[in-house]
Amino acid sequence: MLNNNHPTLAQLLPHFVESAARLQAGDYDLDLPAADHPELVQLGDLLQTLADRLQQREQELRWLDQMTTCINDGMLLEEILDNIYQDFHDLIPYQRIGVAFIADDGVMVRSHWVQSDQPVIRLKDGYTAPLAGSSLETIIQTGQPRILNDLRAYLRQKPASKSTRLIVDEGFQSSLTCPLIANNEPIGFIFFSSIEPHIYDRAHINSFQRIAGQLSVAVEKGRLVSELAHQNQAIEAQNNELIQLSELKNTFLGIAAHDLRSPLGTIQMGIHLMQDPSIDLSGEELHLILHDMGLQTSHMLRLINELLDVTQIEAGQLELEREAIDLGAFLHEAVSRHAQLAQPKGTQVLFDNQHPTDDAEHAIVMADPQRLRQVIDNLLSNAVKFSPPDSTVRVFAEKAHDQWRIDVADEGPGIRPEEREHLFQDFAKLSARPTGGEPSTGLGLAITRRIVEAHGGIIDVDSQPGAGTVFWFTLPT
Repeated sequence: MLNNNHPTLAQLLPHFVESAARLQAGDYDLDLPAADHPELVQLGDLLQTLADRLQQREQELRWLDQMTTCINDGMLLEEILDNIYQDFHDLIPYQRIGVAFIADDGVMVRSHWVQSDQPVIRLKDGYTAPLAGSSLETIIQTGQPRILNDLRAYLRQKPASKSTRLIVDEGFQSSLTCPLIANNEPIGFIFFSSIEPHIYDRAHINSFQRIAGQLSVAVEKGRLVSELAHQNQAIEAQNNELIQLSELKNTFLGIAAHDLRSPLGTIQMGIHLMQDPSIDLSGEELHLILHDMGLQTSHMLRLINELLDVTQIEAGQLELEREAIDLGAFLHEAVSRHAQLAQPKGTQVLFDNQHPTDDAEHAIVMADPQRLRQVIDNLLSNAVKFSPPDSTVRVFAEKAHDQWRIDVADEGPGIRPEEREHLFQDFAKLSARPTGGEPSTGLGLAITRRIVEAHGGIIDVDSQPGAGTVFWFTLPT
């Protein structure tokens, strides 16, 4: 400002010319001198108004250029919306922006994204409301933004408006709601909200309308890019699943070929021995050959059944036929059965009464008895299989909160830490070998895990090398 109290017109004009030149160069910070001449006062006001409008327009053009870059770069919708929230302050005041899309064939409006400076967000993404009969429907029909500069007063007039109540509860007092229209089709809304009352005016609507087309296109293209990205991710996931299934199939075939070759060879050799007229087999020798052939046949049948089980479960065809099961009686029966099978090895199988199992004696669980027997049989047979002769396998049951935990503990060699993470995967086999040379397919624990999880439980193992192993699983009450 000039300090001269009575500058002449000739003295003032060069300053106005200089301000106009600065304005032409893009410098909108004008330093206009004070003037008493009405014409110069009017000229100064016009220059300042022009500077403000040019600065606003430059900001809009800069923002439009940024949106064009977002479109050309193929940015995801969330990235575009984050950029809007960061860079829109120069055009429209806000402390919150929300975006909602018209969904379900134009029937509903669904909140998709929100960002706020306030500590609490109550109207979150996913919030859905009918479009028909709402104030948003009028905005779509007219294509005109709506200003509410006193949300509390509006809520008193429309107390049934849940969305308004949520916004007010977040601490906002003013809102500017603008339609998003891309390719002449309404796609949704963008909501600007401020904690200050009476913050929005016609100038903010004008600013939005000048960039509305590009903004809507950017949002719509970002949404399409995001949907395409999700589809590509789904396709990639399906491809990976197909690759895994193909690898699993090849593994199945490899394991089946390997594990079936040996017993088939044994059976074939036995048949040749019995068919060879030059070999005079005694009754005892014939009995041993037939017994061995029976064992090999049982092993092949078990392998085939386990392969079919895995295939059925992976295909989502595992159907549980749940019924009420007396857990105590069920475990006693399983322990008794495996105790008899373990006698030739000198291994004891006990339902440990020293552990707090009294509650299990009368406990009822809802489970598929056939599948649950498959679980406990696998764990008990493994415990016996890997236990040394004259050792003890113990079964415990204990209630914890809303589930039962069943433990099967052995005195075997334990499991190495590096083997535990693969223990419940298909065809997982341990470095420790069965103490009686029993065969193993490596599928039993993988099937057991799937059955337990289908019941809503979990299965895990506690073990240290040389200190035995405890396999445990849970069943919901």
